[in-house]
Amino acid sequence: MVPELPPLPALTRAEGEFIDAYLAAVDQLGRINPARSTHTYGALRAAQALVSRAVALRDALTLMHQRGESDVHARTLARALRVLDGERRSLRVIVPPPRDPKT
Repeated sequence: MVPELPPLPALTRAEGEFIDAYLAAVDQLGRINPARSTHTYGALRAAQALVSRAVALRDALTLMHQRGESDVHARTLARALRVLDGERRSLRVIVPPPRDPKT
């Protein structure tokens, strides 16, 4: 049986879009990561998709700003990222440790 995930914290619609767009961009960056990629075509497609994800991220932040949401509630948004598997998804962006200590 799959454990039940904790509920998402209460977010404004713009904060939800911000989190979704951020994770979508992280996913694309993970696919592009040269230390993890295996084919140029897949990385190319991810790079192309990253552009639209960056636009969505910009638009979500613009909407927050226009609505007077001037503060980023980092603790709340971090909880949302954890519920949405953001820690695992973000690991694909970093350079993995070497397999052989000599490299």
